[in-house]
Amino acid sequence: MTTVTRPQKQTKQIHLAAHFPGVNNTTVWSDPRAGSHIEFSSFVHFARTAERAKFDFLFLAEGLRLREQGGRIYDLDVVGRPDTFTVLAALAAVTDRLGLTGTINSTFNEPYEVARQFATLDHLSGGRSAWNVVTSWDAFTGENFRRGGFLPQEERYSRAKEFLATAHELFDSWRGDEIVADQTGGTFLSDPNAGAFAHHGRHFDIHGRFNVPRSPQGRPVIFQAGDSEEGREFAAAEADAIFSRHGTLEAGQAFYRDVKSRLPTYGRRPEDLLILPAATFALADTDAEAEELAREVRRQQVSGATALRHLEFVWNRDLSAYDPDGPLPDIDPDVDSDHLARGRAQVRMYRDPLATAREWRELAEANNWSIRDLVIHTGNRQNFVGSPSTIAKTLNEYVQADAADGFILVPHLTPGGLDEFADKVVPLLQEEGVFRTDYEGTTLRDHLGLGHPATAVQP
Repeated sequence: MTTVTRPQKQTKQIHLAAHFPGVNNTTVWSDPRAGSHIEFSSFVHFARTAERAKFDFLFLAEGLRLREQGGRIYDLDVVGRPDTFTVLAALAAVTDRLGLTGTINSTFNEPYEVARQFATLDHLSGGRSAWNVVTSWDAFTGENFRRGGFLPQEERYSRAKEFLATAHELFDSWRGDEIVADQTGGTFLSDPNAGAFAHHGRHFDIHGRFNVPRSPQGRPVIFQAGDSEEGREFAAAEADAIFSRHGTLEAGQAFYRDVKSRLPTYGRRPEDLLILPAATFALADTDAEAEELAREVRRQQVSGATALRHLEFVWNRDLSAYDPDGPLPDIDPDVDSDHLARGRAQVRMYRDPLATAREWRELAEANNWSIRDLVIHTGNRQNFVGSPSTIAKTLNEYVQADAADGFILVPHLTPGGLDEFADKVVPLLQEEGVFRTDYEGTTLRDHLGLGHPATAVQP
């Protein structure tokens, strides 16, 4: 009998990135160990921790509007949201290798402006910039802009695709070899048409000269964060990486298979697109202590006020008079009025408020849960909970099982929430041989194993 030996699957290297907690549903600003979300010292501490641990990049989300509900600022967002480009440009001066990724909206910005900012950031950082391309679906954010209003979903992605294509035309308007700076002969540019561009499309009709020469990466690394059908197709066609929300093994594997299977349609290989879910964690010396920490953190994340605001996503009523430690409202959700939490992504999660309300009442009654208890138990849980060895092992299992190519870690504390992970989990991954012990390249494309755009002139 002939024995057929199947080739063994090669062990994957893990990609790790750090999401500055900022203001989101994981942040615990009330913890005594928490610091500022806007002072530069917080960003510096966080970025240097990520670079010390040899992470691929730091990730900054963007919020163009504070969270509001019923016309009042949502309690998790009172610290503000500083400008992404300003923070990343400043961090470029205090880091050497760490990638710098910013979320910039394609609905309320213009291609020339955004391309110029990213090209500048790539020069300032020596080739470490990345752009998380997102759209905005609501009039709530649009009120902050002259155009206002909003775009239907299909229009959002149509504009985003043309926005990105236009930005690429601007990046590629410089080849990279035009600047000769011949001081003897007095010639600065070898091509007098450097930077010339013209784009005539449905959403943008512009022409002129792009005034930033080609940057070290040629183009920033492109991230995409949408999970809709349009978002997955957009990512398969255009993105270098996806910032995914699928954090469980089974959901991650399904998402991974689906998106990677779309790549051949666009002449791309599986390794041309990285799947990087966001991941929260609770880390302690033992698994039991980590479980207790996870319960404590979830309770910190859901104050009484937060619990009531979350319930309003479903009830669409002002529930401020209710006791968060009391029973759920016996009144049904209001499905006829405009939503008081407009502009919040969570609203779209509950497409049948009446059915959700019935389900939650049954859960609360069966478990003797208060409003706050319900929100804590039905909300997001930490993706990884355990001792350093448990988390390292589980994280590696997810990557080797093709549920992800790595993770963007979102700690609950600013700015020190990444320190313990860097000191205790990363060394175990390095010992296992699945994570770098030092940077091998200088650009973010090097860190991620991505090629440079074909039009770039390599040094």
